[in-house]
Amino acid sequence: MTTKIVRVTGRRIWDSRGRPTVEVDVEFEGGAKGRGIAPAGASRGSHEAIDLRDDGGRLGGFDVSAAVANVNGEIATALAEMDGADQRAVDERLVALDGTPQKSRLGGHALIATSMAVLHAAASARGLPLWRHLAGEAPVRLPLPQVQIFGGGAHAGRRVDIQDFLVMPVGARSFDEAMVMVAEVYRAAGELMRAAGRLCGVADEGGWWPDFKANEEALDMVARSIERAGFRKGEVVMALDIAASEFRADGRYRLGLENREFDTAAWIEVVLGWTRAYPIVSVEDPVAEDDPEGMRAFTAAVGDKVQVIGDDFLVTSAARIADAAREGQCNAVLLKPNQAGTITETVEALAAAREAGWTTVVSARSGETEDVAIAHLAVGWNAGQLKVGSFARSERMAKWNECLRIEAELGSSARFAGREALQGDQAKSASSGKTGRGTSR
Repeated sequence: MTTKIVRVTGRRIWDSRGRPTVEVDVEFEGGAKGRGIAPAGASRGSHEAIDLRDDGGRLGGFDVSAAVANVNGEIATALAEMDGADQRAVDERLVALDGTPQKSRLGGHALIATSMAVLHAAASARGLPLWRHLAGEAPVRLPLPQVQIFGGGAHAGRRVDIQDFLVMPVGARSFDEAMVMVAEVYRAAGELMRAAGRLCGVADEGGWWPDFKANEEALDMVARSIERAGFRKGEVVMALDIAASEFRADGRYRLGLENREFDTAAWIEVVLGWTRAYPIVSVEDPVAEDDPEGMRAFTAAVGDKVQVIGDDFLVTSAARIADAAREGQCNAVLLKPNQAGTITETVEALAAAREAGWTTVVSARSGETEDVAIAHLAVGWNAGQLKVGSFARSERMAKWNECLRIEAELGSSARFAGREALQGDQAKSASSGKTGRGTSR
């Protein structure tokens, strides 16, 4: 089937927060079609790709009419008759066409939606599911899920300072079993909140709405939920997304919930104390993106006992990952395709992390859609871990359910990453990941 691009069509659709976003359809000469949808984050790294929003007050300043016009105009013209099977060439054309470091001229959401649509069309042209198109003949694993139990920070009106309180079912033997374990913990948390008179709905990503007087209360409630669900020690562990950039100013970390503030050293001691008191195996952005010395100190302090994930700190950038690895900052990375702007740049970040021996986590955003592509990326790239929010709201469940379908498709050959996903050496020795012809490394 010929893979020449003959049509690129953009439109405005709506994300899980009811805000506009960009959807792109791509069609090849041979008839294959693909669709990509851009998500959007609430807490954003200052160096990530920038979404182009329309000026003025319409739709709260979130409209994307200009970005959609860019897709239907400049982008469609530039990609016409390109080989859609050469993902790298397509993405390089998109980056050059925009011409800005953070995709601000055409819009990061316009670029990633287009890049994803081309990837889907290329898989369709080969008659393969996206995960298999990405993996080729390389081995794959179903990812270990990180699942939000309580949402906080920018995801929940800053009712608590910490952004995500999550669990990881490391004792599961399959993705299906992992989902059952998570469902039990999520249900137990709801029951405990109801019994305490604190059940107030859910946050942006589906986690229970936080109603606590201190951040430690949320940690206690997650630990109690795991116990109430009936799991033995070590079967279900905890993870935190601190998103510390959201509450650092003038070199100080300020906890609004508790009216306390800390310098970097004192704040690190607080987080280290949590890792000693609770079964926490993963901490994301423990310090702010503008605190590299703090990130080095925290990473050194936990050693190989805790996964230290860079999100705002690394923004899915291969160059930033390489620099951080040299400086001893972080030992894992969150991979968000819209943070980078194209699929090729995302896979370059994946490769840089593996070169460093780091673990990798493919991640959704707080403003999500029904698009399930990241489930395929996590499997096809053998990333090891997947973080898409909580165990509620259909835009979240769609991703978890897609992983279940992939596991069923793999049948007896299906492997679940489990505890192995937390081991950096496993990540380094695993498949290097592919994005289609012209982009393997």
